[in-house]
Amino acid sequence: MSQSPPSPAGAPSPTPAAPEQASLTAPLAVTLGVTLTVNGKDVTCQAETSLPQFLEQQGMNPKLVAVEYNGQILHRQHWETTQIGPGDNLEVVTIVGGG
Repeated sequence: MSQSPPSPAGAPSPTPAAPEQASLTAPLAVTLGVTLTVNGKDVTCQAETSLPQFLEQQGMNPKLVAVEYNGQILHRQHWETTQIGPGDNLEVVTIVGGG
């Protein structure tokens, strides 16, 4: 068994390395996500989720729904650049064909 050499006189003794703080908090931030309201119910999703990704995660086909986003009808051309945020309010209506 080898030992480390003694510290020079007056030098502070080495201290054990502390665990990385970032590794303890980074995964937590990802798992918390954001809470929003969808059709009157609270829903949680991962932060920085685009609207089409969110709709797919909820089992919806983005091609078959219309979305009201925070009180405004959101045109489909803006969906990819719309990120879900905390407190957002979505009303999602499924388009049904028939006669």
